[in-house]
Amino acid sequence: MATSDAAFRGGACPTPEYTIAYTGNYTTSADANSTGNFGGAVEWVSKVLEYFVPRETGTVVQKEAQELDGVPSGAVFSTDPPYYDNINYADLSDYFYIWMKKTIGVIFPENFSTVQTPKSSELVASPYRHGGKVSAEEFFMNGMSRAMVRIADTTNPDFPATIYYAFKQSEIEKEGISSTGWATFLEAVIRAGQVVVGTWPMRTERDTGFKAGKNVLANSVVLVCRKKESTAEVITRAEFIRALKRELPPAIAELQAANIAPADMPQSAIGPGMGVFSRYKAVLESDDNPMSVKTALQLINKELDEYLGGIQGEFDPDTRFAITWFEQNGLKTGEYGTANSIATARGISVESVKHAGIVESAAGKVRILSRDELDEDWQPHNDGHLTVWECLQHLVRLYEKDGISHETAVLLKKISAQAEAVKDLAYCLYDISANKRKDAKEATAYNALIADWAELTKAAAAIHDTSGDRQTRLDI
Repeated sequence: MATSDAAFRGGACPTPEYTIAYTGNYTTSADANSTGNFGGAVEWVSKVLEYFVPRETGTVVQKEAQELDGVPSGAVFSTDPPYYDNINYADLSDYFYIWMKKTIGVIFPENFSTVQTPKSSELVASPYRHGGKVSAEEFFMNGMSRAMVRIADTTNPDFPATIYYAFKQSEIEKEGISSTGWATFLEAVIRAGQVVVGTWPMRTERDTGFKAGKNVLANSVVLVCRKKESTAEVITRAEFIRALKRELPPAIAELQAANIAPADMPQSAIGPGMGVFSRYKAVLESDDNPMSVKTALQLINKELDEYLGGIQGEFDPDTRFAITWFEQNGLKTGEYGTANSIATARGISVESVKHAGIVESAAGKVRILSRDELDEDWQPHNDGHLTVWECLQHLVRLYEKDGISHETAVLLKKISAQAEAVKDLAYCLYDISANKRKDAKEATAYNALIADWAELTKAAAAIHDTSGDRQTRLDI
């Protein structure tokens, strides 16, 4: 039933795409020590069991989430609900159900009393079961709302409930964080009287092996929820936007300070943004109809864009020129006249940006230098025209080459005065590369640097002599 996974030297799940297809690839091997042998697959399971030492006795109960009968009052909930229309679990379960019924059906007759798994009440937005997308979404919304109401009524008020949601890669690419599935799920949570007080991204999926190039889950988001106060007020759209402008920027700054990767920032910003939206009884549009969650998500994302755009005003003029030019042209050549207009608007000249070592200008054309064209012997203390752009590009160049190496840490130490600005610029350039230029390779470079920023900063702090080409002291 399992297939060979060379990366993990053992067996892999036979359903990497939530469908069942013939696979001419077997996990068994004649050589007990070779990659993909059956013993390796068993070893992974035994390792888990060896270190799994529960402190309490648990109980497993099979029933619909909308009921939750028999759950003790004051329970703490952590749940991973269905992801809208991502997986039809009941259909997938039939593959295993018929075999399990033959083997253990006599031991658990109450769980195997039907020919196939029940499907009509499964809480997924399946169009073919409900006569179309609209009916499927309504079914999902009503069922999820009932389940969330039961959680809100039963949960311990001293502890938040944690709810997981997973984005598909295609879902983010087509609709962003305001995608239909995500908005519908959040709508059900809020309709049930829950307040979203936080969101946190979790990397739960691999995109290698069977999943390479497939529409796999991009990442998971944990929602932290509490029951809404009965005294919640009603506000207008304008008041909601003012509250977002007041509360979202410092919250995003805190997320950046925690080195949240740029790829995870949109999902992370949902937390404080939806915290504002969901704490009110309703947010009314100009026609007095309640604002939808989808609209609220779009406004939250707009404020995130404005925040990242506002950071640009704090950079030096040459860096601000480079940001605008990169957004319009990437690393391609553009007209000198356009470049001159952009530079003039920032109080500088194209010659200034060229002198800073950011662009090449000749024959009426202007082009930003790629990292491969940068001077490998560049030293920030010898640069009489130092810019944040240069600092970031040289740091990324070393990081791409060596990762969290001594050389990369030394450079960060040398530009420590510009370090926060460098990190802010990395966030800006990730946003431009990923969302505006659709340049995945460039976006990955900035995202990876921020993801390792904490470790890199720690390595830089341990260096006390940057004058030579070797480290003379290291704090452990």
